[in-house]
Amino acid sequence: MKANEIREMTIEQLNDKVAELKKELFNLRFQLATGQLENHKQIEAVRHDIARVKTVLRQKEQA
Repeated sequence: MKANEIREMTIEQLNDKVAELKKELFNLRFQLATGQLENHKQIEAVRHDIARVKTVLRQKEQA
């Protein structure tokens, strides 16, 4: 997910996206714990996406 795509979203969409990414992160961690996760970099990528969305959300709230 690119920052430009995130900046075009509304605050409500950003909040929904954070919730969706957190669910995805939970599922990836669950897969990791059960040994079903094949690509460990997915967890890192989702964490970075959450950080990007939260950063843009904070910028929009301050503006």
